[in-house]
Parts: sequence; C-alpha cells; structure tokens
Amino acid sequence: MFFMGKLGKEALAGGSLSIGIANITGYSVISGLAMGMEAISSQACGAKQWPLMGQTLQRTIAILTIACLPISVLWLNIESILLFCGQDPVISSVASTYLAFSLPDLLFQSLINPLRIHLRTQNITLPLMLTAAFSLALHAPINYILVHHLRLGIQGIAVAVTITDLNLLVTLLLYLCFSGICDKTWQGWSLECFDEWKPILCLAIPCCLSVCLEWWWYELMIVLSGLFINAPEAVATMGILIQATSLTYIFPSSLSLAVSTRVGNELGANQPSTAKTSSTIALSCAVLSSFMAMSFMTTMRNAWGQIFTNDKAILSLTAMVMPVAGLCELGNCPQTTGCGVLRGSARPTLGANINLGSFYGVGLPIAVVMGFVMDIGLLGLWLGLLAAQVVCAIVMVIVVARTDWFVQAKRAEQLTGINALVEEDQSKIQGLISVMLVN
Repeated sequence: MFFMGKLGKEALAGGSLSIGIANITGYSVISGLAMGMEAISSQACGAKQWPLMGQTLQRTIAILTIACLPISVLWLNIESILLFCGQDPVISSVASTYLAFSLPDLLFQSLINPLRIHLRTQNITLPLMLTAAFSLALHAPINYILVHHLRLGIQGIAVAVTITDLNLLVTLLLYLCFSGICDKTWQGWSLECFDEWKPILCLAIPCCLSVCLEWWWYELMIVLSGLFINAPEAVATMGILIQATSLTYIFPSSLSLAVSTRVGNELGANQPSTAKTSSTIALSCAVLSSFMAMSFMTTMRNAWGQIFTNDKAILSLTAMVMPVAGLCELGNCPQTTGCGVLRGSARPTLGANINLGSFYGVGLPIAVVMGFVMDIGLLGLWLGLLAAQVVCAIVMVIVVARTDWFVQAKRAEQLTGINALVEEDQSKIQGLISVMLVN
C-alpha cells in the first residue's frame, strides 16, 4: 500500500481493489481450506499419531493445488467482470494487471499455508517467526528496486509480493530438510494423498466458509466503496483503513492460531479440563488486546493516512472513519480468538454459521442502508461492520462458555482414530492370550 500510494490516486485505488479481489477469491479460499487440517494435525499431535500428520499435510497440499486452477481462470478475466459490474475503467485495468502478475503467488501460498500449520500444530513456532522476519526484511528493498529503480509500477509491486512469498517458502523448506523435525511425521510422498479426502474436506469446507465470510465482508466493502460518487477517494481510504485493521489483527490472529493448536493438542491427549482453561485464558487476553487495538486506531486517526498518501480528501475521510474502525476491534479480537477455539475442537461449521448470521444477517443490511439509503457514505459501511463484529463476538463467547469439553475429547478420539487403534490392540492381545492358553 505504501508503494501504491506513491504511484498516484488511481494506482492506490486500483491496487486496493485488486488486493481486495485477491483476498475475496483467492487467499481467503486457500487459507480457509488449509485450516481444515488444523484440527486433525493438532489433535493427532496430542495423540502422538505422527503418520496421520504427514498424510494430512500431503492431502491438504493436493487439495489446495487443485483449488488454484479455477481461481487463476477468474483472475485472468477479472477486468471484464469489473467493467460489467460498473467499476471505473482505469481502476479496473490497474486491478487486472496486479492480479495477473500475482498468479504465481497463489501457488506459493498453497504450499506455505499447510507447511505453517504442520509446524505450528507441533508447537514449532520460532522457525516460523524467523523465516517470516527474513522474508519481510527483504520485501521493502525488493519493492524499491522493482518500483522505483526499474519503474515497473503496479506490476513491480505484485512481483515483489510474489518474490517475498517465494523467499518464505524456500526458507521453510530448507528448515524442514535440514532440521530433521519431520522425521516422525513425514514418510515420503505417496499416491495415498489422493485418497480419503472426506475427513479433511468435512473440516476444510466449513473452515473455508468461516474464513471467507469474514474476509469477504472486508473486501466487499472495498467493492461497495467503488459505487460511491467519490469512488477513487472512498476505495483508497478503505484500503488504507484495512491496512490499519490488518496491523491490529496480528495479535488476535496469533492468539487464535495459538489457542487452536493448544486446544487441539489437549483434546487429542484427552485433557479436556486443560483445553477449557486454555480457551478461557485466550479469550481474556483477547478482550485486553481489543482495548489496546481500539486505543491505537483512535490515536492514529490523523497520522495513519499520511503514511500512504498526501491527498487531502483521502486524509480527511480516513480521519473521520478510523475511530469507528477502532470500535470494531472490540468485537474483532474476541471473535477471532473464539474461532480459533472452535477450529481446535473441530467445530468449524458452528463458526461458519455464526459468521454468516453476524456479518450477512446483521452487518450487511445495516451497512447498505446506512451507506447508500441514508447516504452516510463510507462511514455507514463501517457502522455496519461494527454491528456485525459486536453480535459475532457475543455469540462466539457464549458458545465457547457453554462447551462440554469432555464430549469434545471423545470426538477427538474418533477424529484421530484412537478408538480404532485401541480396539485393534485389544483384539491382538486377546488373540495372543488365546493362543497361549491353547498351547
């Protein structure tokens, strides 16, 4: 976004729209489908079912790779679709260019996401942080070279993102190859990765819906912003505000991933009481972080936009809406953490239903009415999001509080196949005893 802002208003607006479309149609789908392996891997780790973890990783990579094909076709034809929907021609052209040069990144993400989950569910997080920090440190210099030195414009920004993710993928693979950390879980590539997709898909599809419903809401607001009279300013402002929410999202997102792994590990190890304690602590931390995020957004309302642009209209609009975006964080942090608890306990369908009702049953109608019917504009869209986040957080906390953790521990046994293994071992022991008695 910083480099897009330096290319001008149209580049910033088109880039914001393209990032939104990429998230709506691509990255949210890939990320959501990958989360289908989270419950299986974390519970398998807790139950010490190491081969199951490796098989789940392979199957997830195969699923994500296939999912990239229809997404790629959509991205290559996005300009005509945007024009048909009434978007500005210049903005549509910029968005189409960015997405075309981002296609390789889609494949890289289909490998990065499963590898990250595979490591994280084994409580291996330091290498993830170091590889991400290394890749991020190179991102700005790569952007500068491609955009300012080689003058590649919006194409250079897309290529820079792709190179950054390629660096991340390579460093992750190097770690896996030389650390020996996957000796227990990895048994080599097998054609079995194309079999028994049902358990993963039963979790992956609801996880995908849960993630997409939330991501799509944010990016839908960018598309709706393009329908206002001041479309370039509104779209650019929305992109700037979403960058702020993305920054504050780091902590609740990390907390969500951590509690998902923790809850899954404990349920897999048949420790329901510890899983309950972990979820309670995580939600408490989420409430604290929500107030910190709100304070940051409110304090930075006049300064944040200046990082990306000098346009007075965009800066004024950003300063007006940013306090409402800060209020949204009061619901976003607990809601995101609650989703992590549901994923760790293999209940993504419940999370998807909550997100659907909150964002699209409550938030969307309010946003459309306030933004267009009442003519409040961009501020109205964010007031709709505020309503959705509050409802979603309240329902999510109630669901987690009423969870029967002993029932979830039994479900974890079924998911990881512990009962089947125990019955098999018992039958072998009984058979051995029978043979000994006969002899």
